[in-house]
Amino acid sequence: MMRLVAVQCRVLFMVFWALAGSAHAKDLPSSSPERQGVSSERLERVSELAERHVDEAKVPGIVNLILRNGRVIHLEAHGTRGAGDDTPLREDDLFRIYSMTKPVTAVAAMQLYEQGKFHLSDPVTKFVPEFKDLKVLNEEGKLEDLERPMTMHQLLTHTAGLTYHFEAATQEVDRQYVMSDLSASENLDVYVAKLAKIPLRYQPGSRWHYSVAVDVTGLIIERLSGQPLDEYFREHIFAPLKMQDTFFEVPEEKRDRLAANHFINPENGALVDFRFAPPPYNPRPGVAGSDFFDVSLFAGGMGLVSTAMDYARFAEMVRNGGSLDGVRILSPKTVNFMVQDHLASSLGVTGSGENPADAWSESGYGFGLGFGVITNPVAYGVVGSIGEYS
Repeated sequence: MMRLVAVQCRVLFMVFWALAGSAHAKDLPSSSPERQGVSSERLERVSELAERHVDEAKVPGIVNLILRNGRVIHLEAHGTRGAGDDTPLREDDLFRIYSMTKPVTAVAAMQLYEQGKFHLSDPVTKFVPEFKDLKVLNEEGKLEDLERPMTMHQLLTHTAGLTYHFEAATQEVDRQYVMSDLSASENLDVYVAKLAKIPLRYQPGSRWHYSVAVDVTGLIIERLSGQPLDEYFREHIFAPLKMQDTFFEVPEEKRDRLAANHFINPENGALVDFRFAPPPYNPRPGVAGSDFFDVSLFAGGMGLVSTAMDYARFAEMVRNGGSLDGVRILSPKTVNFMVQDHLASSLGVTGSGENPADAWSESGYGFGLGFGVITNPVAYGVVGSIGEYS
């Protein structure tokens, strides 16, 4: 897992990798912690915690990278590249960043928003006509018509009524996601064609629920820009930000830097290379699941590979109001709009996934356009700042 955190004015980023992380593109400038108002002695606690996690076999390796005022004040690798691999973890190793793809997709969408390609109030069917006959499977197990059209705003805030497959054992809609094998789709058009045959889990706008909405957003980016999502990201985000090690498909010459994926054996808690995880955890033993080679499905919700330094460059661009090294890819107004809480207090929350996973009006956590937002650190129960986003 990797996490970006932007603290409103104090400017602190931490990019965490559970199971690994790295850097191999244009480095951000570095500084001593003290020059940026941070204690070196207290930063040692980050290293101590990382070493403890490795020693307790919670993860094979971790890379921690912390920025303050746009400068690297801590960058350190711990542990090895994987279970059964004693090779020391390097700062320039590559990792599957999964849901950390989502903020990149949100930034891409808002670039097109700035160009007037869509309004947040636009119905999704304007760009995805495949959704015109969508129904909702209600709590009684009956199909019902949509009470209101799904909107672009709802896609970007996880309130569109879509879901993931995480609760397939108890939820019928999630089960249908599994049965449709969405991740095996050839491309996003096929993906959405399959998705359109499955009912929504909730009425659009009625719930916050972590979902495949960002993958649908990726298809809309393709249709509005006229480019495959990988090309759009490369031209409009990665190249301007000098992110040379971030991609959907790992180039052949860099594949030796892709760290192993892992699975925790529920019987003994041991870390296992995912290739050797048994079904149902890995339905294709001997294969690493999404191996990120020969990719044609550019999943905007989970598809990227990156390094610690590359993702730190993206994070610093957001923290800096949409620009990095004099290159602007979003306006400060747009970024500020994205990292505010967009959820109505009346919205309920269900299901599992990344934060927020509780009701925001009580938990102190909200959600913007692609980012979770701290609205009340005391209610959230973690030391932080109002306006912190991740």
